Amino acid sequence: MQKINRVQSFQYAFTGMWYTLKTQRNAQIHVGIGTIIIILGLFLQINLTEWAIIILTSGFVIATEMLNTAIEGAMDFASTDYHPQIKIVKDVAAGAVLVSAITAVAVGLMILGPKLIAWLLHLILLRSLS
Repeated sequence: MQKINRVQSFQYAFTGMWYTLKTQRNAQIHVGIGTIIIILGLFLQINLTEWAIIILTSGFVIATEMLNTAIEGAMDFASTDYHPQIKIVKDVAAGAVLVSAITAVAVGLMILGPKLIAWLLHLILLRSLS
């Protein structure tokens, strides 16, 4: 087997990322929600620690989605027939994505929720005073 250099290694990794984003609807949804979260974070001026937590959590979701895609692809390659063990493998991989997404929602609510509520209350107060 031919040894690959670092540039090729990164090219393969980016190819895997683009494949996931092009072919997996849930990955597209995760990226869309992540974009909204970034815009909200900029608007609400979250601090550096909050940004780090948001970025780590978002990366965790995308990474689990990519692993799920790889596992599903490997299982589909292993057998095109229904097999209960393959179903378990795919279900567990999908469950990992769900756990990471639920975690991301909880983190997002903890970081952005109070700031968003404060901003909305401020708007309501301003409207009631005018």
